[in-house]
Amino acid sequence: MSHLNDYLAEKRAAVLARNAAIGAGTAQPAHLKAHVRAEGRSGVRRLRIREHQVISDSPPDFAGYNLGPSSPELQLGVLGTCVTHIFLIQAAERKVPLESLEVEVTGIIDPRAGKPGHEETPIWPHQIGYTVHIDSTASREEIDALFEAVERNCPILNLLRNPQTIRAEVKLIDSKAGKNSGRKEPDVLAA
Repeated sequence: MSHLNDYLAEKRAAVLARNAAIGAGTAQPAHLKAHVRAEGRSGVRRLRIREHQVISDSPPDFAGYNLGPSSPELQLGVLGTCVTHIFLIQAAERKVPLESLEVEVTGIIDPRAGKPGHEETPIWPHQIGYTVHIDSTASREEIDALFEAVERNCPILNLLRNPQTIRAEVKLIDSKAGKNSGRKEPDVLAA
């Protein structure tokens, strides 16, 4: 297995360029977008982000066909990929050598949540935790400082710890309207 140190040298150049753009005042916010469509017959959810796509489904006990990871599993995976990425960024910036890096994320979701006898059980993933496995020649102090920097700077970790207010709306589209009758403006319900 190859180690990460060659990659970290390349990553460092990208991190320094990003930091220079921030320092020069030329960095701008990124507007993020994801689009999900439920597909017929299976109900599988096709997630599209930029030119990438991911299929999401649920296991049979959540009324799915197990054609892909469930949304709660993807959330844990997103946390893991973000923690991993921020470890790489911070290691590159701090010149902390890494032979290997793996992050394992765990959590619980209970299908009984909200049902009689389980009214207090959270319907969301809970008891979330992660373990980082690092092979490095760095000192324990360097690894501890790296970990603290990751905890401060990981966007998804901090989103989960400090939830945001989420805007929501439902647009009801009349799919029965004839093509010649013109498209009716969708009814909008805001939350």
